[in-house]
Amino acid sequence: MEILGIGPSELIFIVIIALIILGPKDMQKAGKTIGKWMREIITSDAWSMFQKTSRELKTLPNRLMREANDEVNKIGNELNNSTSSWMNNPNIPSRSTPISPTPENPPESINVPSEIESTPNESEQPNAS
Repeated sequence: MEILGIGPSELIFIVIIALIILGPKDMQKAGKTIGKWMREIITSDAWSMFQKTSRELKTLPNRLMREANDEVNKIGNELNNSTSSWMNNPNIPSRSTPISPTPENPPESINVPSEIESTPNESEQPNAS
């Protein structure tokens, strides 16, 4: 168990040093003063804000990973839904019958401008030399 980052053995060492330096009578006064000071700190708004911020920072990596995982799952579900709807669409040819483009039947998604179609290749151009 640690209190403010001080373990039990360190706390005993601090008490022994304080007892030697202050003596038994001043030790009681110092204890009361330290107790009042600690109570004021712990009951203050700044301490509660510090504790809240500390808790949020400790849980931040887990929360970010959880949110990222939710986003990945959401995207995966959308992808699965769109894929299954695409596979169940009767207007789309199945994968087993591939469609290969031919000069008579070019793919619909490729629009070739007419300038490119009429431009001869380098091998077809007359030699300028």
